[in-house]
Amino acid sequence: MTTTEESRNGLPAWLPDSVRLYLSHVEKGMSLRELARLEGCHASTILRQVRRFESRRDDPLVDEALLSLAQLTYTDAPTLARKDNTEMTAALRPDPTLSDEATIEREARRILRRLCEPGAMLAIAAEMERAVVLRDLPGGKPARIAVVDRVIAQAFALKDWISCRGSGRVTTYEITATGRAALKRLLAADEHARAGFAEAATPFAEQHRVWGEREIDEDGDGAARRVRYNLAESPVAALGRRRDKDGKPFLTPDLVAAAERLREDFELAQMGTRVAQNWDRFLTGGDRGGFVPAGGPAEGPRGARERVAAALRDLGPGLGDMVLRCCCYLEGLETAERRMGWAARSGKIVLRIALQRLKRHYDETYGGSDSLIG
Repeated sequence: MTTTEESRNGLPAWLPDSVRLYLSHVEKGMSLRELARLEGCHASTILRQVRRFESRRDDPLVDEALLSLAQLTYTDAPTLARKDNTEMTAALRPDPTLSDEATIEREARRILRRLCEPGAMLAIAAEMERAVVLRDLPGGKPARIAVVDRVIAQAFALKDWISCRGSGRVTTYEITATGRAALKRLLAADEHARAGFAEAATPFAEQHRVWGEREIDEDGDGAARRVRYNLAESPVAALGRRRDKDGKPFLTPDLVAAAERLREDFELAQMGTRVAQNWDRFLTGGDRGGFVPAGGPAEGPRGARERVAAALRDLGPGLGDMVLRCCCYLEGLETAERRMGWAARSGKIVLRIALQRLKRHYDETYGGSDSLIG
């Protein structure tokens, strides 16, 4: 829909496109082909979205939100029948158009965070003007931990942030994967706003990150250091999506492939015994013990250890540090720069040079084959 159509119909700006299409088809009477022409897609795409929301009208919050939107914005169209053929009282039919996106996002930061707690659920009944978030206490008794307006809960349901898990006199909801991703994105945006416009501040990418920790014995004294890293993606993959001022990728696909090639070997090498997994001798700072290539339980991990060791020896100090930290330990660039004592934003340049040297090593040693792992 165009902006003019949205303004004339009175639909809120935060409403998902699939809801707009559903109301336009069901209430305004627009055909699927007409909507497809306006949206620039195939009619089957519109049909799937319409069917999706038709099936979701078993959800009381979705059902009453669609009913209110239809009656408030399409007063000259046929009345949208409620799924259970009952009529809500006027006092309990909130106007979804009164909620703006800023209010919804502010409430989402509070409510979705509560719904992420173990055993938490959102409960609402037909006679309730507000929904409550309940959480089971250790003794089994539920406790109320948050309250939210019904219209906000409707917006959460329309955005697919919550889903109905039990219906009856009291309907309960739980947070969805989409809701968790939205919460990650909102919290990341808050963090970036507090820190200012940092380089590569991408709150939308935060929803795809899964943080974990890994212990690294860097000093060789047995005192492990915990490193926080993204389980879902390496720093190299993020740099591979960035572009320089000329619009070219900062890291070309072949450099990213070389980094992933090293990471595959590194992860495979971890399947061996601990005596051959101390890579800290390749970090700048001197020899911290001999490297034992043999002794693994299988030929696969042993060969992977040898390939990683050969690559790190070829790169040498400095370049080897960067690929080991960023490609294998999955440390961020800022963390690597700080530990190496380098200037800010210099790590990405060193990493690119290291990956270029790593690619040349693979090309010269293995003939540029795509995979080393059988």
